[in-house]
Amino acid sequence: MESITVLGAGVVGLSTALQLIERGFSVTIVAECLPEDEKSIKYTSHWAGAHHVSMASDRRQLEMDLATFETMWRMSGEPETEHLFMRLPQLELYAEPEKAGVESILNSYPSYEPVSEKELPSFAKSGCKFETITIDTPNYLLHLMKTFKSKGGNVVRACVQHISQVVDGGFGLPKPDAVVVCAGIGARTLGGVEDKLVYPIRGQTILVKAPWIKFGRTCGSDDGTWTYIIPRRSGNVIVGGIKIPNDWYPHPLKEVTDDILKRGLELCPELVPESMRTETLPTVADIKPLIIEEGCGLRPARTGGIRLESVPMESREQKTIPVVFNYG
Repeated sequence: MESITVLGAGVVGLSTALQLIERGFSVTIVAECLPEDEKSIKYTSHWAGAHHVSMASDRRQLEMDLATFETMWRMSGEPETEHLFMRLPQLELYAEPEKAGVESILNSYPSYEPVSEKELPSFAKSGCKFETITIDTPNYLLHLMKTFKSKGGNVVRACVQHISQVVDGGFGLPKPDAVVVCAGIGARTLGGVEDKLVYPIRGQTILVKAPWIKFGRTCGSDDGTWTYIIPRRSGNVIVGGIKIPNDWYPHPLKEVTDDILKRGLELCPELVPESMRTETLPTVADIKPLIIEEGCGLRPARTGGIRLESVPMESREQKTIPVVFNYG
């Protein structure tokens, strides 16, 4: 049986490893951070909202996004995995008018339709609505890991400094027939890779307890800021957010939290319990008691898009093996 080592245990690494083991390969994951760890700036996947709303800018990315959506939509209806997802109506609002003759990439989602002008709030100039899913990401990561292990997958915790350490079977790893690099932001500094096209997009969010929210909303603004409401099946709701390229700051900032809450309330006054909204106008102060945590993460991005290619590398025993890069 061919042996493959997957470097990285974020959502991309775990999904890749699971796909490979289901195809009959012997698979080992090697990673410094794992789903069962406490949340940290080193492991971005823990901080994801997340909802499935494609922002693809090219056909290749859109095809991958739609394939992922089909898989997750199916999982959201299966008894063993439905608790990880929430099917819901999604409203997308934009600061710019709809472009005549330009077809939305979102029209492949179920029940897609443009929002009429009379339905738009005062701060939006166009929009659309459709059905999609949200993902309870921390629990989804644990599910992927549990499923991977149940199928015979092996996991080794290690801080890999150079790709050759994996190619050569270091850290007690089996000597691989192939390696898949799913290092995310780590691809920028990983020895032997050092992809300087990779950069972080800092995000910051707030997790609140609001089980009455059963819909998703997103709104873009003229300055490029996105505000979003992402409920999870658990009753928790992600309120975000920011997108700041090349910002490595590792902690939530109070002024950003205050701004997110202000924008989140404008987009979704329903965050405040109905009993309070009927008495007075809702305020940010009404949301603060619902806060569970604030967090930030470094989304891995890459100039030019995802790197998905195979490159031959030679081990110390002069064996040439394919190294597949899957990140960005």
